[in-house]
Amino acid sequence: MRAAALLLPLLLVLLGCSRPLPPGTTEIVYATPYGPTHPFSRADRAWMDFVDRRSGGTLRVRPSWSGALLSSDHSMEELRHGVADAGLITPIYVKGGAHLIRVQSGFYAGITDIDQQLALYRCMAAASPQFAEELDGLVVLAVQGGSLPGIITRERPVRTLDDLRGLRIRAPTELLSVLRHLGADPVNMPMGEVYSALAKGVLDGVVAPADTFRALHFAEVTRHFTPLAIPRGAYPARAMSRARWDRLSPEHRAVLREASAVWEAALAREISAALEAGFEAATSSGVQVYPVRPEDQSAFDALYLRDAAANAAALSRYGIDGSQVFNTARASIGANGQVTCRSS
Repeated sequence: MRAAALLLPLLLVLLGCSRPLPPGTTEIVYATPYGPTHPFSRADRAWMDFVDRRSGGTLRVRPSWSGALLSSDHSMEELRHGVADAGLITPIYVKGGAHLIRVQSGFYAGITDIDQQLALYRCMAAASPQFAEELDGLVVLAVQGGSLPGIITRERPVRTLDDLRGLRIRAPTELLSVLRHLGADPVNMPMGEVYSALAKGVLDGVVAPADTFRALHFAEVTRHFTPLAIPRGAYPARAMSRARWDRLSPEHRAVLREASAVWEAALAREISAALEAGFEAATSSGVQVYPVRPEDQSAFDALYLRDAAANAAALSRYGIDGSQVFNTARASIGANGQVTCRSS
């Protein structure tokens, strides 16, 4: 019975593939672990609508929501093997094969908004062929940034950096060593698993932006928020398998290239709107907000940059010149986070 239940979503998708398409129409299947009402999925719909309009209806996108086809942590390999034509990917969470893309998300100190995040990612990607190697077999359709995260906790408020000591906190890869230095017990897991871990007390907190209070319902299972200004990186987040891309007509590939900017702009809009809605949800649920002392912010910033440089250098064990990419990032960030690509 369990096996049948797991196979049912895939069988439904396969049955849907049998529906005849109008002559001259190409269909691509897009898969995501998020439900159709999530802010990311609303941005996905904006992209789908643009592709349909721009192609004159000759290129259609059929969505598969809520993880029916792609998993959170193996989506890159699943796309490479044709489980779906295109989908949401999270290379910053994969265990292997995307070492530089994971670590580079910690190189964004001084960046303050999503446009700057995307610009800096593209500077680094243009400066190092390692990015393309780690994305081999995929064509990136959109790069995604995000709101700057803070620290959300269940029971214990974080009023100073010392209050992090002993807390088990979900954090992105680039912050694991920073939090260890501060005495926390950090873990990395897909964000889709965090609500359950918080509700069960497996986690004491999570490093996340305020939009998660509503989008992921964290206001239901947490009570405290500390808006420590933690840098946030960009990463390739939507992709198509190279094999499927190569089978598309030149006209349809041109539509998808044009649609990348539409998708990225829609993601930025939805993320901004979700941040405002998240603060409203936190306020209505009684989540307490604690101001950050300037000396704590300065101490965190120094530790963040020190660890980013160390993590970059540590990539040499994989034969990757992470320091060159880190130095390119630092050289490319100017006043107020403005980005001008400069080689290291």
